[in-house]
Amino acid sequence: MAAAPAAAKPPSGPEGLNVIALISGGKDSFFSLLHCRANGHRVIALANLHPALGPPGYSSFAAVSGPALASDVATPAHHLDQSLPKAPRQAQTIRADPDTEPAEDPAPAGPGRSCGGAVGNDTPGLGGEGDDQEQEDDLNSFMYQTVGHQVIPLYAEATGIPLYRRAITGGAGQHGKDYSHYGDSSLSGSGTACEARAADDTEEADETESMVPLLRAIKAAHPEANAICAGAILSTYQRTRVESVATRLGLVPLAFLWKFPVLPATWSEEDPLAPTETQLLDDMAAVGLEARLVKVSSGGLDDSFLWTNVASPAGRDMVQRAMWRFGPAETGAVIGEGGEFETLVLDGPARLFRKRVVVDEADRQVIKEGGGSAWLKLRNARLEEKEKTTDPSDDDNDGEDKVRIPGLLEPRFISVQDALKTAEETAAFLGEGEQAVTLPRLGRLQIGTSEELQQLCFLGDASSRSASVEAETRSIVEQIRQGLRVAALLPSAIVSATILLRRMADFPAINSIYGELFDAPNPPSRVTIACGGLLSPGDVNIAVYLNVHSGLQPGQRQGLHVQSRSYWAPANIGPYSQAISVPVASLAAADANVATDGGLKFVSIAGQIPLIPATMALPAGDNTMRLQLALSLQHLWRIGLDTDVQWWTSAVAYFPSSGVQPDAMPLNARLAGKAWETAHRWSPFEDSLDEDDDEDNDGPDLWESKFNRGAMSLAAGGGYRDISDAPEGSLLPKWSVVDPATRAGKKTPPLFTAEVVELPRGAGVEWHAHLGIAKASDGSITSRTLLQDSLGAGSGRSLVDVHQTIIAQQTPGEAKEIAVVQTVVAERYAPPTSGNSKTGSGEGHGPVVLAALAQLGDVVQGCRPSLVVRYVDVEIYPLEFGATRMSGEDDGRLAPVVPCASLWDARGRRLASVGVYQSVFEKD
Repeated sequence: MAAAPAAAKPPSGPEGLNVIALISGGKDSFFSLLHCRANGHRVIALANLHPALGPPGYSSFAAVSGPALASDVATPAHHLDQSLPKAPRQAQTIRADPDTEPAEDPAPAGPGRSCGGAVGNDTPGLGGEGDDQEQEDDLNSFMYQTVGHQVIPLYAEATGIPLYRRAITGGAGQHGKDYSHYGDSSLSGSGTACEARAADDTEEADETESMVPLLRAIKAAHPEANAICAGAILSTYQRTRVESVATRLGLVPLAFLWKFPVLPATWSEEDPLAPTETQLLDDMAAVGLEARLVKVSSGGLDDSFLWTNVASPAGRDMVQRAMWRFGPAETGAVIGEGGEFETLVLDGPARLFRKRVVVDEADRQVIKEGGGSAWLKLRNARLEEKEKTTDPSDDDNDGEDKVRIPGLLEPRFISVQDALKTAEETAAFLGEGEQAVTLPRLGRLQIGTSEELQQLCFLGDASSRSASVEAETRSIVEQIRQGLRVAALLPSAIVSATILLRRMADFPAINSIYGELFDAPNPPSRVTIACGGLLSPGDVNIAVYLNVHSGLQPGQRQGLHVQSRSYWAPANIGPYSQAISVPVASLAAADANVATDGGLKFVSIAGQIPLIPATMALPAGDNTMRLQLALSLQHLWRIGLDTDVQWWTSAVAYFPSSGVQPDAMPLNARLAGKAWETAHRWSPFEDSLDEDDDEDNDGPDLWESKFNRGAMSLAAGGGYRDISDAPEGSLLPKWSVVDPATRAGKKTPPLFTAEVVELPRGAGVEWHAHLGIAKASDGSITSRTLLQDSLGAGSGRSLVDVHQTIIAQQTPGEAKEIAVVQTVVAERYAPPTSGNSKTGSGEGHGPVVLAALAQLGDVVQGCRPSLVVRYVDVEIYPLEFGATRMSGEDDGRLAPVVPCASLWDARGRRLASVGVYQSVFEKD
């Protein structure tokens, strides 16, 4: 195995945060702490939750500290609550009634025993011989590591960072990946959050809530604390629970190890290396962590592996060989992400660990639990001084300097950025108009568009010039609530949202008000843009368009809602999820009870702007458009991979008009088109279209696998040695799911670009994929392009490009097939001619869509495609929200229309309008 690559300078970003580090004693929590420091943040306190050591009915809280380091630790505060005893100089657990909060300003006690001697021989919780309340069994918490908890108090003196501890109370009340502190009822959609709050009085609190009083006490002692870090790597179970607590307490969640094993292995984008399955352990060894195995649970390991230093070449190789003894190991197994083993850190880089932890062999007792599980019970842990070096340059070569920060772009998107180097390279990269492909007819279609998925539109009240955006937003939120009540729906019925603002400066104000709609995990995905005066000729400040699925049953709607900063993709910056997925069969009322994993899924993904994930800042400097295009498209791809997307139906790239040269949009459109094409056609595999992938990665989160030992999905976005190594959800696009004509030519889904006024955070581009398709079977997606002159042949009106994506899937448990058709109609801009002003069709796209659908089979009389969204160039179509002619519909309903300063296709040709329509049919 190659040694871990040297670290590089961390990315620049905002001023550092003051971090509370959640530590379990394991390798991941300490490595996360090191990444916080490598990114310029200050770790001001350690926090730990441990098994209850007292009699039943009592909880405990302890404060411990070591010598304060000026660079890391604030001055310890003093107790303000005199009702609790002050912590003595020796580490001590303070017990309190479980219904009583700990002191709000607990002062860390002084140092523990002198270095080199036994610590806490008669102190509860330190593993001494006189500790008659020692935990005899591993707690087997679904949230917290508890093996080796006796050693935790030593970390205060070893690191010089104040340590705060509290006993774990409650159990794993919620077993799913997502977490709501209101209770299970708010997750299932079977009740309101208020009803869940009432249930909290009679149900045991989830063990997650043990963090709340601990962190409140630390914040009281360290008012400057504004962030929290944890070691979640692949565990959605852990991450969502830490995020729930952090956001409630006003702390920024940091999870720098999230998806870390699948990110590019080096900082150098000129030399992108693929990560190996043991790369994380190599990285830990490079910084000098000593992480001993203190628990093993199958995975080819037995008690003979206990006390192995897994963060060493020899220990890493031993574990890897054991994991592969019976064949390829599950993803993440070699680093212990499936619960295969747990570790205890004894030492680390000198600037963090001033002393090291020692436990003699005679003080390590093997406890066998059966079923291949064994762990170490530790006693008489002590601290030892570390050898001092006389080399004056040693401090400059401390292991902490070797923390590896992953590359910003992975190989696919380095290729995208390289492809955009010159405008000439993007001038003519696509072929001319494609003719319609031969398509098997679907047969007689039984029903028209689904009534389960509806588009609802809400406008701010422009009747008063004095109306504020806050007042308009509150009015819209109340309208939405009322509409949901009338339809007997919960807010979880909302799958996605588009928010149009007059001014992006109003974004924070509307965020808080809009967010009041959602008190359960996984709010809808969202796209937000500012349209300025394009929004309407009146005084409307906000418009909200919602996609509402009225037929969803509990458990069918799944979300990806990452609120932690990491290296992977941006944390959400508002009340929205990165992605929401629903089963396609749920669009047909007869199949509303299809299981959550019942085959084909639609995925709605939030708009993606080019924030650097670790800093949540835009790339600095001038002329960053190529990087912004590649980075934000990488975000879209990574989220798609994490939700098993195999194909995009279509996409739009938004560009802001503010600060852009008047003639820049044609070039921007070609750049976006080139990026889109390159991302689709890049592949790390040879002959990737001719091979299949039979591995199945569908399954629960690895921590959730303590309930169900299914396989874990791990999206890597490239870097496998062979296509057969790639998990099912790691191929995007997965060409085998599309029809042969599309596959043969690697034809990409349609893309167009829209010029608006502003984007969030002042971004230079925002990518929005209209729909991702997941869990499709081979050959079930047809992608075809038609060219039509359907708006009046010979009349001088615009040509119309029509693209259709047809997804046909057998419904689970039913002898019938659902066909979902997305139709994109792009109306070309017709320049003004003599006696003719700028032209476009005010007649709408309905007839064009019906004509295209008719080629698929017999369309039943009265079939109406559903308008998902229509984009219009306001120079051609002066926008009036009340004018139904703009929507192409004639039923008088308000239509979801996005006003644009200009519209362009991927070749840089101007468009007058683009309409996206959806039709759902059942087949005989």
